[in-house]
Amino acid sequence: AGVAAEVASASTPAWPPRRRAREGAPNVVVVLLDDLGFSDLSPFGSEIATPAVQELAETGYRFTNYHSTPVCSPARAALLTGLNPHRAGFASVVHADPGFPGYVMEIAEDVPTIAQSFRESGYATFMVGKWHLTTESKMNDGADKSSWPLQRGFDRYYGSMDGFTTLFHPHRLVSDNSPVTVDDYPDDYYLTDDLTDRALGMVRALRANDADKPFFLYFAHHAVHGPIQAKRQDIEKYRGAYERGWDHVRSERFARQVHDGLFPAATEPAPGDTPWDDLTDAQRDLFARYMEVYAAAVDNVDQNLAHLLDELRELGEYENTIVVVASDNGGTGEGGPEGTRSYFSQFVQLAGLPADWERDVDRDPDLIGGPRVHAHYPAGWARVSNTPFRLYKGSTYEGGIRVPLVVSWPAGLPRADGDDGIRPQYAYVTDLGQTLLELAGVPRAASPHEVDGRPFASVLRDASSVPARTTQYSEFAGNRAYSRGPWKIVTAHRWGDAYDDAEWRLYDTSSDPTELVDLAAEDPELVAELAEEWRRAAWWNAVFPLGGDGSLFTRRRSTELALERPVTLYPGTATLERFRSAKLTKLRSFDIVVRADFGSGDGVLVAHGDQGGGYALSVRDHMLELAYNEYGRMHHASAPLGPLETAGESEVLLRFVAEPGLRWRVSAWAGPTADDASPLFELEPVLQLLGMAPFTGISVGLDRGGPVDWDRHLLRRSDPFQGALRWVRYVPGERAPENPEVIIPVEAAVARIYE
Repeated sequence: AGVAAEVASASTPAWPPRRRAREGAPNVVVVLLDDLGFSDLSPFGSEIATPAVQELAETGYRFTNYHSTPVCSPARAALLTGLNPHRAGFASVVHADPGFPGYVMEIAEDVPTIAQSFRESGYATFMVGKWHLTTESKMNDGADKSSWPLQRGFDRYYGSMDGFTTLFHPHRLVSDNSPVTVDDYPDDYYLTDDLTDRALGMVRALRANDADKPFFLYFAHHAVHGPIQAKRQDIEKYRGAYERGWDHVRSERFARQVHDGLFPAATEPAPGDTPWDDLTDAQRDLFARYMEVYAAAVDNVDQNLAHLLDELRELGEYENTIVVVASDNGGTGEGGPEGTRSYFSQFVQLAGLPADWERDVDRDPDLIGGPRVHAHYPAGWARVSNTPFRLYKGSTYEGGIRVPLVVSWPAGLPRADGDDGIRPQYAYVTDLGQTLLELAGVPRAASPHEVDGRPFASVLRDASSVPARTTQYSEFAGNRAYSRGPWKIVTAHRWGDAYDDAEWRLYDTSSDPTELVDLAAEDPELVAELAEEWRRAAWWNAVFPLGGDGSLFTRRRSTELALERPVTLYPGTATLERFRSAKLTKLRSFDIVVRADFGSGDGVLVAHGDQGGGYALSVRDHMLELAYNEYGRMHHASAPLGPLETAGESEVLLRFVAEPGLRWRVSAWAGPTADDASPLFELEPVLQLLGMAPFTGISVGLDRGGPVDWDRHLLRRSDPFQGALRWVRYVPGERAPENPEVIIPVEAAVARIYE
C-alpha cells in the first residue's frame, strides 16, 4: 500500500485545486475577430449588416477609445494573460523566433491565462478558432504541447493553431490535442459555421451533464483575416453595394459615427487613398468585388453570433452571460494598393524579388471569395475599415491599434436611464481579460508576475468614471507609440532607418483623434519627456531589441534544424503540419522519392499545398503527372509510365533545384537518383513557393484539404491512390542563394553555460 501510494503521488500532476463556482456566477463569452477595422461593425458606423452586435451595443456598452496591439499574436497574449505583449513574450506574431525575451513566442508556465483562472474557480473552459500563441516549430504533432490551448487552461479546443487558414478548406484543424483528418470537405463547408457548431456542442454537452456550472468561451474567429472568403449567398447580398467606391463609403461611415456620438462633429477624418474617381472602370469593378466579399464575411460572423446568442436564450442563460465582441488589431493593408488574388505571393516580403514576380495572378473576379482564390482587398478598403483613423494593421497610428469593443451583461451591467452606453475612456487590451475576471468575481490564479492590466468595470458601471489607465506604450517592427492622457507620440518607422527622436510625432488625441496635426515642433520638451517615458516602459517590458530592419524574422534557432532532416512518410499519415512541411522545401533545393507500384492504380501519390500554391504528383491513365500551382497559375507536366507500369514496386525521383531568381527547375526521373539518362519530364522554371505557401502541408497517397489542381478536384475530389504505395521520402538539399536565414547555435550556447 505504501509503494502504491508513493507511485500514485509521483505520477499524478500537481494540478491547482478547483474551487466551486460561486452561486449565480455569470457565463463569459469573448468573441474576437481577426483584422477587423474600427468601423466595420454597425454600432461603429458600418453599412454591413451586423444586427447581433448592434443589439449587444444597444443594451450594453461600446468603447470608442479601446486600443489593442498592431498585430494579432501580441493582442491575444495580452488579453489572456493581462501582461503587456512584450512581457508576455510576444513582440510580434509567432513567425519570428530569434530567442530574445520579448520574442519567446510562448506564454511562460508561471504566467496564468484567464482560462486557468476561470477553471480554478469552477468554470468549464472552452475555446474555438485561432490560437496563434505557440511558436511555429512547436505546432507539429511531435512537438512539446505545453503551450497548446488545453495545457493553458482550456478543457476543450477546436480550431487552427496557426495565424490564419482558409474558410472552405482549412489547412489544419486540431481537436483538443490531436489533428482532425478530413480527406474531403463537403461542398457547403464553411469554417465560421463549423466553429459555431463546435462551440454550441461544447455548451450543450456541459448542460447535459451539469445544469449549473458556468462556462468561459473564448471564440477567436479566423475571419476576416486574409485570405478573405465568404459564402456565395452572403456575397450576393452585397452585390453592387460598393460600386460607389471607398471615398463615398468612408464618408457615410464617418457621418454615422458623428451622428451616433462616437466623435465630435468637429473631428476631421484622416485622408484616404487614391481617389475612387481616378481609377479605371475595370479597377473599380474589381475593387468593389473585393469589398463585397469582405462585407459578406463580416456579415456571416454576425449571423453565427446571433445563432450563439439564440442558444443562450434557449437555455435561459442569456441575461446572465457577459458577452464581449472585439478585434485584435486594425484592418490590414496587406492586399496592397490594388488587392490580390494571389495572397501568398503578395505576402512575400523577401528582399531581391525578381522583376517579374507576380503579386496578383489574373483570374475571373467572380471567383474572388470562393474556394479557388486566396484574395485580399486593396488598402483603400482597409482605410474604410479603419474610419476615421490613419493607416492600418502593423502601424502604431490609431488605424492599426484602435479597434471596436462591445461589452454586454444584461443581468449584471444594466444601462442606467439616460446612459447611451458609449464609453470614450481609454482602455487597453491587457485590461480586458482582467475586467472579465473582476466582473465574474474570479481571482487571478497564483503567479509571481504582476499583471499590467487594470480592470475597467467601474467605467462600465459609471459613464463619468475616470479611466483605469492613463499611460501605455506600443511597439511593433520598430514602429513605436506612447500615450499619456490626451498626448500621444508615434513613429512610422521604415525598415533600415536609424532610430532617433526626430522620428517622433506629437498629437493631442482629445481634440485630434485622427492624428492630423503634428505638434512636435511646437513642444519639443514634451516630446522628449514622453520619449523618455516610452524608453523606460520599453526596458521594463523587454521591448528591446527593436525589429525595424527585419533581421529578427530571419534569425532562427538551431533547434529547428531537426525539422530539416530527411523524412519518410507512409500512407495513412496525417497531413504534415504547415511549418514542419515548409522546413523540408522552403528556399532550398529538395528531392522527393516515391516508392510504389506505379502501374497498380491511379490517384495522387503526394501533394503539398492548395489553391494558394502547391504541387501534386499523381498517376492517371498510364501517365505520371505533375500539377504545379504557381500562386494560382497552373503548370502541368507528364510522361507515360513506360517500363514503370510493369516494373512492380519501384521508385520515382521528383527533383526541385533552386535557381537564382527564386525559381525551381523541376524534373522527374525513373529511379531513386537522377542519372545520365533523360528525365521522364521537366517543368519550365517556376517561381518558388514562399510567403506561407505551400500552406496545406504534405499529404501522402491523396490530395487532402485544399486541392492543388481544381480541375482534378472536381473530377476526383482528394483522389486517393488506388494502387500499392509504399512510402514517400523528402530529402532537403542546398539552401537557395536568396535564403536570408541566420541560424543561432542555441545548443552550443546552452552547453557553454553549463560548462
